[in-house]
Amino acid sequence: MLTIVIIAVIVIAAVALFLVVGRGRVRVGGGRGLKHRFGPEYDRAVADHNGDTKAAEQELGERVTQHASLQEQPLTPEARAQYRAQWADVQEQFVESPQKAVTAADALLAGLARDRGFPDGERFEEQFAALSVHHAAHVNGYRSMHTAARGQSGTEEMREAMVEARSLFEVLVAEQPADADQGSSQTPRSRDGNGHAPWALNRRHAKGNNT
Repeated sequence: MLTIVIIAVIVIAAVALFLVVGRGRVRVGGGRGLKHRFGPEYDRAVADHNGDTKAAEQELGERVTQHASLQEQPLTPEARAQYRAQWADVQEQFVESPQKAVTAADALLAGLARDRGFPDGERFEEQFAALSVHHAAHVNGYRSMHTAARGQSGTEEMREAMVEARSLFEVLVAEQPADADQGSSQTPRSRDGNGHAPWALNRRHAKGNNT
């Protein structure tokens, strides 16, 4: 009888130890998975939580839980062409009115994300969270541009935000598999909708208007 009790205690202790170790492995593995998934956005979240890795991972984990199942919607070729033309117009506008251009670009990117199936841009934090789950490597420029659109940046900062936000624009406006057979000779982040290299002249003009 005593032997049976001892064996039972040993088994219970072993199971408890296994569960504790298992939880630790899951937590560490989850952290590595989040860091791999979010990249620089992971470091940004940790910084926003004053170095509290656990709190940052909880926030990022909640983003994944809420938005990972989101299905991105394709754009029609007509909508894609219209968005590219509008973005090119905004870039041209930046030379004369950086603040107005950044505000327009922020609204344009929010509308594009909405049309691709992300939450509406009027709820920026929710839309940004969803975008970070699916396009983490490209969202920082959108955050900077949204800040600039609210008048909290200088001209050079606005220009840099526009340039960086273009990567998310290109990802969202890119051809989807359903119509990829139409082909495209355009290289993302190297040409605008009119076939010109973006910001070749704008940076010089922007610096001349720097505030």
